[in-house]
Amino acid sequence: MPVRGRRPLGSPDARRAVLDAARELFAELGFERTTMRAVAARAAVDPALIYHYFSDKDGLLFAALQPPADAASVFAGLAATAADRTGEELVRRLIGLWEERPEVREQMAAILRTGLSHDRAGRLLRDILSSFILAALGDVLADDRRELRTALIGSHVGGLMLARYILMVPGAAAASPEDLVQAVGPVVQHYLTGDIGPAV
Repeated sequence: MPVRGRRPLGSPDARRAVLDAARELFAELGFERTTMRAVAARAAVDPALIYHYFSDKDGLLFAALQPPADAASVFAGLAATAADRTGEELVRRLIGLWEERPEVREQMAAILRTGLSHDRAGRLLRDILSSFILAALGDVLADDRRELRTALIGSHVGGLMLARYILMVPGAAAASPEDLVQAVGPVVQHYLTGDIGPAV
């Protein structure tokens, strides 16, 4: 019998509640100081439910840092965009997703906060995002130095989100979406297909 006030096993929103609580606590306390019991208490679930879904704290951290499913749709069909406008289109879609879907924006912001909270989370987030971006942009990235191109795109886009939605840097926060597209799009285009120098 579930504890009163807690979400029962199989509750549709229980897994989401656990992930939201985990992101908050990882961001506040770091990986080591966050306990499964604290996550369960914040999510209003039985601690056993976390083990049921995620096996252990490492599994919970990995799941908490995964990009939302909606993020994949941003990259669909980019290869059909004019080759010299792909960066602009990518930035336009990303900003559109963040502006029009606040729940996705908040999830991505929480993932960034979690990744910035501790070295372990940061390393894992870098690995996850690099793999995700490389897979998503495989058809539009230039063939040379793909790992570097992927890292530069992820860094620039992540920095934009950090500046606009988390730190609220005045210029970035006040700019219109189209201003950001026009400013950032050409930079991302350069990372996608431009000359970024020979490998050392």
